Amino acid sequence: MQHRTVAELMTRDVVKARRDLPFKEIVRLLAENDVTAVPVVDDLGRPMGVVSEADLLRKSSDQADPSGRVPVPHLEAWERAKAEGSRAEELMSAPAVCARPEWSVVEAARLMEAQHVKRLPVVDETDRLLGIVSRGDLLRVFLRRDDAIRDEITGDVLRRTMGLAPSEVTAEVRDGRVDLRGSVEFRSLIPVIERLCRSVDGVVSVAEHLAYRTDDARQSPTAP
Repeated sequence: MQHRTVAELMTRDVVKARRDLPFKEIVRLLAENDVTAVPVVDDLGRPMGVVSEADLLRKSSDQADPSGRVPVPHLEAWERAKAEGSRAEELMSAPAVCARPEWSVVEAARLMEAQHVKRLPVVDETDRLLGIVSRGDLLRVFLRRDDAIRDEITGDVLRRTMGLAPSEVTAEVRDGRVDLRGSVEFRSLIPVIERLCRSVDGVVSVAEHLAYRTDDARQSPTAP
């Protein structure tokens, strides 16, 4: 099985900001390119951080409400520094959380989840910016056609990896949901097949209706 890589899904023509770009220019950059965040790069093109609409809005939230109805929120020291910043390097969230182009969708998604970020700058071995991958980019794997998913499961998982004959197990795919039917020799093979099918790009869920001929999962009786 070949998982789609970050290089296949990322945006290569990256909108980016210089470290000294002023606040208003950042706002203009986001608006003109219809994006919600941009990586901030140093003079060598290496990501230093990411500046987003949320980072910029801290400046507005730090202002007193003229009516006096809404109190000024309490900000931590680092939030206060951002709210008072005027250039990209002062406003950005840093350091940049980056991905590599050869990573799989799973690796990139896990890093996003762990770091609570919505996008990852993609860098080469010298940390230079190559592209950017977003949560929306990773979700594109779920747009794979059902027949492409079925062919991969049938050919790569069931036949080549598991060595099963076409008459033993069949796979039907509808809207990314996989339905497995048939029988295998050993009971222990069923969770393996299910796990491999779940790992195929574009699979939403797996339902198995598989019988087995030998229950190798039972414990051997204890000797007297």
